[in-house]
Amino acid sequence: MRLRVVRRTALQPGTPLGTNLHPVLGRVYAARGVRSLTELDTSLARLLPVGTLEGTPAAVELLLAHRAAGRVLIIGDFDADGATSSALMVRALTGFGFAAVDFLVPNRFEFGYGLTPEIVALAATRAPTLIVTVDNGISSNAGVVAARSRGIDVLITDHHLPGAELPDANVIVNPNLEGSRFGSRALAGVGVAFYVVAALARRLEELGLASAATAAAAQLLDLVALGTVADVVPLDANNRVLVAQGLKRIRAGRCTAGIRALLAIADRAGPELSAADLAFAVAPRLNAAGRLDDMSIGIRCLLADDAGGAGELAARLDELNQERRAIEARMQQEALGAVRALSDPQPGAPQRSGVCLFDASWHQGVVGLVAGRVAQRLRRPVIAFAVADESTLRGSARSVAGIHIRDVLALVAARHPDLIHRFGGHAMAAGLTLERARLDRFARAFDEEVARCSAGAGARDAIETDGELAPEEIALDTAQALRAGGPWGQAFPEPCFDGLFSIRSARLIGARHVKMWVEVARGGRAFDAIAFNHLVEGEQFVPPAGMAQLVYRLAVNEYQGERRLQLLIDHLLPADHAPTAAR
Repeated sequence: MRLRVVRRTALQPGTPLGTNLHPVLGRVYAARGVRSLTELDTSLARLLPVGTLEGTPAAVELLLAHRAAGRVLIIGDFDADGATSSALMVRALTGFGFAAVDFLVPNRFEFGYGLTPEIVALAATRAPTLIVTVDNGISSNAGVVAARSRGIDVLITDHHLPGAELPDANVIVNPNLEGSRFGSRALAGVGVAFYVVAALARRLEELGLASAATAAAAQLLDLVALGTVADVVPLDANNRVLVAQGLKRIRAGRCTAGIRALLAIADRAGPELSAADLAFAVAPRLNAAGRLDDMSIGIRCLLADDAGGAGELAARLDELNQERRAIEARMQQEALGAVRALSDPQPGAPQRSGVCLFDASWHQGVVGLVAGRVAQRLRRPVIAFAVADESTLRGSARSVAGIHIRDVLALVAARHPDLIHRFGGHAMAAGLTLERARLDRFARAFDEEVARCSAGAGARDAIETDGELAPEEIALDTAQALRAGGPWGQAFPEPCFDGLFSIRSARLIGARHVKMWVEVARGGRAFDAIAFNHLVEGEQFVPPAGMAQLVYRLAVNEYQGERRLQLLIDHLLPADHAPTAAR
């Protein structure tokens, strides 16, 4: 596939954002639809009001009914959003004087996802009076029936898209319920949990049961920032406030001992910490527990109050992450080998719009990462499957811009009711289970449905950039301004640029990274550059040379107290890739 560079343009041409902004940052904001400096305000005053998320008043009353003499059990998910949600809810309820609070997170290899009847049976051994789901539950109809038949109340807090029938829980809080008028459907699971906790804090203060509960709730924003970034939800205005406020606390060291320990082991800390540091340094280590072992390790790390205990758990998470990386590298090599023909198809060869991959040796905790890598390489939706049991496969789907993956699965299920056991998710990621014997039929149905949905989607071959920088703009002060201008993330992407460069030298670093010295075609200035993960494990290295069209980001490289500019190369394209303006 020949990729095209498409340059973003200001959505509101001519809208001034003020003279105090770095000019490059001003252009970047304008291309993301920012029309005034007010929209860049990330103070807590800009947060959508607590209590406006439907269901929170009823959730607060249900929680209060179990505060003095009840036993509250938090049921989480096994990813970073679920872990931060669980830790936030446990910390909040414990701090608010609840008599008994505990958590339980399903082991993905034994129980699968969500509040299943099997998890309810396990939970019942702890005799809860109230189950609170965080980052799950909206599709747990059978589990809710099982809980309530035992006399256990159920509060669902979730952000995933609901199915045709809602579970019969006592209360459901989810911004994606039909008819919701809440101003942000993009909340992560931890964001939903935070709104419930914040509303509870305010009510406790009104009742005179806690004097500083609201301030205590705000102290949990470090967990909200981490979970929001890790779950790759769109950074709309409300989520940008949550992430910015959480980052502010983390940078100042006012965060949980677990987050401090994870940052220390990743060698990321200090006043320049960014959302990208949480996404690429902390979240993978936290996620590794749920992928390979038991997410309770990650939750206990986030609940630890002493540096020693947090450090030991962070070290275990780091070990699991190293193991995960080795497993992922092998699986990724196998997966990309299987789809190599799709990357550069021969004339007349069959095309696939949606790709399904399966290998009986693959680790079910890592298939989501592999699906994401392959989707990024092929620029089309991918589902990677692993064995769940003798007859069942568990799949993890990752999508691309313009294709809502959960909606695709819903359409497949509607047209072929016998194919999918269960599924759930959101726009960019989803999970499902199906019979192994039906994989081929499902793969054809998935491909057909993606093809239908792709007809109105944006072109797969387009790489969006913020245009070309003048040689004098490729500078350390620009990189610093862009870093400070975040948080950047999904739907508010980190700035990237394109331009014609001469590659002066290139060498391999490790097995996959390429270190380069590049010179801008007009202006003659040369820059240090690196392309991370440029090669697949085992792929032969052919040093790039001559002229090339680079798509890159500006980074601040800090070493031994010195700051230098470095170009992070996302795409290395032939020199004849002429960019076009977005329409």
